[in-house]
Amino acid sequence: MADLAGDREGLLLKAIMTSAGPQKGLSFIGWLVLLAVLAFVGSAAAKIVPHYMDYLSMKKIIESAGTDRTADITNAGDLYAYVAKGMQVNNIRDLDLNKALTVTTENNRFLAHLNYEKRESLIQNIDLVVKFDHEFSVGKP
Repeated sequence: MADLAGDREGLLLKAIMTSAGPQKGLSFIGWLVLLAVLAFVGSAAAKIVPHYMDYLSMKKIIESAGTDRTADITNAGDLYAYVAKGMQVNNIRDLDLNKALTVTTENNRFLAHLNYEKRESLIQNIDLVVKFDHEFSVGKP
């Protein structure tokens, strides 16, 4: 009985090995297409990622305005100055703060609206556009 099971396994293994054809990898054209796609995605990522990093820095600066006890933020102008200083520290140069950020005061809180978009040329007349739009409610420290 054990011999019969062993014979079945041997026959099954032999059938699998003989029926499988030779396996091939990617052809030269396949590799070129794959490299072109990877280069395109890498190029797009290299152009967009810095803008997301700047946005995350801006978000952190605005949110920290409410918790920074050393900052004397009493009005909207003080908040603009605090954010401008944070932008300088984080080397964010290509953003016009007066156009991107609007600040209003409501119930002892600042309502800050960060709204801007960035464009990066991808290929000739094709641009990548990223739009950032976020509302913050920042308590006065």
